[in-house]
Amino acid sequence: MKSHLTAFLIGFILDRIIGDPMNFPHPIRLIGSLIAFFDKKFLGDVENKERKPGRETIYGLVMCILTITLTAFITAAVVISAYKLHIALGIAVEAVLTCYILAAKSLKDESMKVHTELMKGTIESARYAVSMIVGRDTKSLDEAGITRATVETIAENTSDGVIAPLIYTFIGGPILGFTYKAVNTMDSMTGYHNDRYEYFGKIAAKLDDFVNYLPARISAFLMILSAYILGIAGVFKSGKKDSTDGVIFSGKNAYRIFKRDRYNHKSPNSAQTESVCAGALGLRLAGDASYFGKIVKKPYIGDKLRQIEAEDIKRAARLMYLTEDICMIILMIIGIILI
Repeated sequence: MKSHLTAFLIGFILDRIIGDPMNFPHPIRLIGSLIAFFDKKFLGDVENKERKPGRETIYGLVMCILTITLTAFITAAVVISAYKLHIALGIAVEAVLTCYILAAKSLKDESMKVHTELMKGTIESARYAVSMIVGRDTKSLDEAGITRATVETIAENTSDGVIAPLIYTFIGGPILGFTYKAVNTMDSMTGYHNDRYEYFGKIAAKLDDFVNYLPARISAFLMILSAYILGIAGVFKSGKKDSTDGVIFSGKNAYRIFKRDRYNHKSPNSAQTESVCAGALGLRLAGDASYFGKIVKKPYIGDKLRQIEAEDIKRAARLMYLTEDICMIILMIIGIILI
């Protein structure tokens, strides 16, 4: 337990310092390549074939089983082998793998690229930057739409890109952490309601909903706490009791919008943290969006207490970072108690 806790803490610190180093081989990309292989193997040029929903669903189940099994087996082999050679090597390998699993810094860095382009006034570059982190069509987005998409991505990924992998890695080390990431990656690549993946990606999407159910709700409550803390800090800094400019966060409004709008999404999990972020910043998020050239109807999340602005990307990132910090402190306390 001591070795795991040490590696877990080092991995967390590494993610905050270096994130995902560019041009380095990344295990998640390898998982993505495996999923792409199964996609090509099982579906191929499915548009020109006779569709058999039952068979495609079974193929999707096989993809899930093989991807999860291979991911867990290879990760276990690497970690166990490292610890057998030397405990220091084991801690080092586990720490590096933990860093790869966590995504807080990379999420912040990628979102700040959008912020930078918006501040320069280069809309086309901002559209390209946001297209790297969202699944929707971005070619027609204006400045407000680009900002909204970025804030929504930070809010949603606070759960499935930051808190959920943190919790699963704490519980089961890189083996469980990468298993979770495999499920999450399958959903992000195949869990779409479109002609190609409607049946093949169904199991992956349901599995992702299942593994994120509790983490999404934990993330939401931690984010509400973060909003209260940032709000109190803002009061001390500005001397104002209330504000609608987004600098002072509102924990009270975050909780109100969370209770009202946390299910305003087809996914049972996505709106949990989006609703908190919308309430904390006094924004209205979500609404209709274009995916693969088709408009998808979505309910709004939050109230439009003010106009969204590029600085809200920074504010959402601050909220995400503090939420992770609080979660990490809680997990470390639990780990120390269990030693």
